[in-house]
Amino acid sequence: MRHRVSGFKLNRDKDARKALLANLASSVLEKGSITTTQTKAKFVKPYVERLITDAKKNRLAQNRKLASRITNSAFKRLTAEIAPGFKERAGGYTRIIKVHRRQGDGSFLSKLEILQWEKLKASIKAEKKPAKKKVKALKKQTKKEIRTKTDKKNKSK
Repeated sequence: MRHRVSGFKLNRDKDARKALLANLASSVLEKGSITTTQTKAKFVKPYVERLITDAKKNRLAQNRKLASRITNSAFKRLTAEIAPGFKERAGGYTRIIKVHRRQGDGSFLSKLEILQWEKLKASIKAEKKPAKKKVKALKKQTKKEIRTKTDKKNKSK
């Protein structure tokens, strides 16, 4: 009996569970959603939620801890796109959707996804890219500055 025993074993030892947790969390953060077994989705969901909450704090110690737990590309996406998108939200950043049963062994498959993934990506891209007119104006301005600097150098010689 498993009275008062918390957590999932997943037929793995401690190190294998830790590696599985890090890999699943990194995949979710990079891709936005993954399809896996229902048990693994329930296993990784609280971990991903905790990672997002820590990333929202945006402190050096928290960022170093996050960087040590997940892959580099997942860390970049988490700090640049996901955490800023959830500033106003207090929790509940992910959801589990039951998909179907797998043909081979009959295990339940579920989709673990980050809420508002497309909206987050679009809002971050819109903030990063300035309007084309602004870019052109900046280019013209820098060209003029370069010309004036070179003209001043030539006149002084």
